[in-house]
Amino acid sequence: MPYLQLDVNGPHPVADKKRLAKKLSETYAQMMSVDIRRISIAIRELGEGGVWRMVDGEPVPVSVLMCDIRRGRSAELRLEVAKALCSDCIDILGLREDRLNVEFTQHTGDEMYHPTLGGYSPEWSEGEAQ
Repeated sequence: MPYLQLDVNGPHPVADKKRLAKKLSETYAQMMSVDIRRISIAIRELGEGGVWRMVDGEPVPVSVLMCDIRRGRSAELRLEVAKALCSDCIDILGLREDRLNVEFTQHTGDEMYHPTLGGYSPEWSEGEAQ
């Protein structure tokens, strides 16, 4: 954990998805002060017409970035992270800002198990952003 899952319409080149995964990981690790090795990224291409939202009474194709994160991050920090992650998605995949949502789900450390990094996520360490 954290786990970032981007649901998009249509296909994107593997090279772009790899570049986006790297950039999202770097952005998130830097802004949230976490070990980059704990971050997992999924880019799910649901195909044409796979993700919709109502705009002006009509369904339009959109993208959604779901972020499972550690509980306790401030609303201000989450807002800044959401803006930065959106910028990464727009810059690399060409997604439309007005058609991209970010949703956060918060978890405690004992709800995130990572066997290669010692099991459960550690409690907040000194200097870690909250």
